[in-house]
Amino acid sequence: MFPWVQQDTGPSASSIIVSMAVMLLAGFLMTRVTKKLRLPNVTGYILAGILIGPFCLNMIPASFIKNTDFLSDVALSFIAFSTGEFFKLSAIRKNGAKVIIITLFEALMASLVVFIVVYFVLGMELAFSVVLAALASATAPASTMMTIRQTGAKGDFVETLLQVVAFDDIVGLVAFSAAIAVAVSSYAGTGFSLGTLMTPILSNLGVLILGGIFGVLLKWGLHNRSSKDNRLIIAIALMFSFCGICAVLEISPLLGCMAMSTVYINLTGDERLFRQLGYFSPPILLLFFVRSGMSFDLNAVVSSGGSIGSAPLLVVGVVYFITRILGKYGGAFVGCAAVGKEKKVRNYLGLALVPQAGVAIGLAALGARTLGGATGRALETIILASSILYELAGPGLAKLSLYLSGSYSTKLEEIVPVAETDEAGQPKTEAQKLIERVNAIQQELAARQETNEEEQVFTEEAIQHYDEMWGGGQMARGRRYKGGRYFR
Repeated sequence: MFPWVQQDTGPSASSIIVSMAVMLLAGFLMTRVTKKLRLPNVTGYILAGILIGPFCLNMIPASFIKNTDFLSDVALSFIAFSTGEFFKLSAIRKNGAKVIIITLFEALMASLVVFIVVYFVLGMELAFSVVLAALASATAPASTMMTIRQTGAKGDFVETLLQVVAFDDIVGLVAFSAAIAVAVSSYAGTGFSLGTLMTPILSNLGVLILGGIFGVLLKWGLHNRSSKDNRLIIAIALMFSFCGICAVLEISPLLGCMAMSTVYINLTGDERLFRQLGYFSPPILLLFFVRSGMSFDLNAVVSSGGSIGSAPLLVVGVVYFITRILGKYGGAFVGCAAVGKEKKVRNYLGLALVPQAGVAIGLAALGARTLGGATGRALETIILASSILYELAGPGLAKLSLYLSGSYSTKLEEIVPVAETDEAGQPKTEAQKLIERVNAIQQELAARQETNEEEQVFTEEAIQHYDEMWGGGQMARGRRYKGGRYFR
């Protein structure tokens, strides 16, 4: 049906170019649908991948899918680097100990509940059960952060939630590394030992240290006056270099990239780089999530023959979806109670930790590559299927938790408070207060229609780079760029 697929004899230049174009367009068009349904873009990307993948329309050559597994490392590096922005020492000192305790409870309890049910109740093999349980600890920050921005929520609940989500990926990565070591030992028949567990932990510790060194190099490179117009190039070059080193060592680059950005933000306080990368990374993340959707084995989920061990994949997927939510909620509840968090935080924090996408999908791809065969495919299929469900339910549950915790309100008088009396001290009428609130809302809407921060920072750097290369520095000298124009 599609010439670039039918004539596919290998990863030729034409098939690669057309495949990337199809993936980008399919991902974009699907987000037009998910946007109408108020769903995150990640859901649209995954659905687009399933639609154009080999199990539906088969629009992408199998050789392209096979030879682009490096996209998971690259995309996860961007995700991990952006997470490091939230590890500012000032924020960690404020609630660091409490947040770490809450994170350990919610992440590890989710893993424990999933492992008990999958291994002991469903009777799945040890390697599969322990890796799937480790993946249950990861939480997707994107959906939760999007919901917080949309609602304008704030307060102790929001601060705790953001810090827990940031630390959550560290716990998930360490748990995943240990689980992979156990799984590989199980397959090799060498048995489990303390050395088996300590090896990945020490490896990740080394990656953290190496990532910190790269963070220092990033600071040096970006603050060198001669490279001011090449910030994005230097940052991506260092990230790719770090990913390459990790690929040679067969270690996940996630922890190291988080360490790199954490060191950088604490040494420089430079948030502009994160805005630049945030505006640059969407096409890369789109390709990664669409490719993940193409790896989704739809036939294995719905067919009676699709199984791993003694249970059908559909049953395992449903059990995983439910038990992870219960583990997350229960762990967050117990963790908050242990550190003395107030009732509203304790009761509703777990609802905001349901989303699971980016990190879990990337780790599932790494796990599938490591385990291989039917076990690896089953692992990735279950995570992809459940991620779609989590991204469908997650934003709604996150918004519910923000509302129930009192982090935002739908009442006009609470959203836009105004003074009860005028300058003369006389009580205002309801009509006067309503007019003031309407004016305040109009001003807020006008401010939100301006160019967003990520786009403005990216555009400023791009124009400065162009000017210094071709304009001799005369165009922007003595002027500043804002909203698509220069100002004196």
